[in-house]
Amino acid sequence: MNARQVLRRWRSPLISLLLVLPLGVWRPELGKSALLLLGENILMVMGILPPVFILLGLFDTWVPRERVAPHMGEGSGAKGTALSVLLGACSAGPLYIAFPVAEVMLRKGTSLRNVFVFIGAWSTMRIPMILFEIQNLGAVFGLTRYCVSLVGILLMALLLDRLLDAAEKREIVARFQSE
Repeated sequence: MNARQVLRRWRSPLISLLLVLPLGVWRPELGKSALLLLGENILMVMGILPPVFILLGLFDTWVPRERVAPHMGEGSGAKGTALSVLLGACSAGPLYIAFPVAEVMLRKGTSLRNVFVFIGAWSTMRIPMILFEIQNLGAVFGLTRYCVSLVGILLMALLLDRLLDAAEKREIVARFQSE
């Protein structure tokens, strides 16, 4: 691995460190606190990502494309959309995990529209979130927000699907098919 690849791989932690170091010089107590928080966040991410990548690797290896594409691919219709919402709503973990999952979904033949729905559902429609909202903010608020989120996600996915022409869609999907 050459120096450029090392810098590319460690770019985000290095930028974070370069932002925290001047803070430590200017206000040492605040810099120390920021450095500890940076370390905690890096350790948290490193604790989450390896198991996720292992599970995604197993899914990618064991589940053939022919099992996923008919249910969530271009011709899947409402069934594919419903599955995408369900997968996103039943998710656990931070949003940055959704993107590697979406990549594997694209490799398995999921339509771009259903990937948009999946990411939207992951970010706004998690089941624990709706339960918390119903308990603390009331059923009317929680269910209204959930329904509005669903409509918004479906409209955005449809709009994105319409805005991208066939060539752009093929180009996006081809990036993940060739790997």
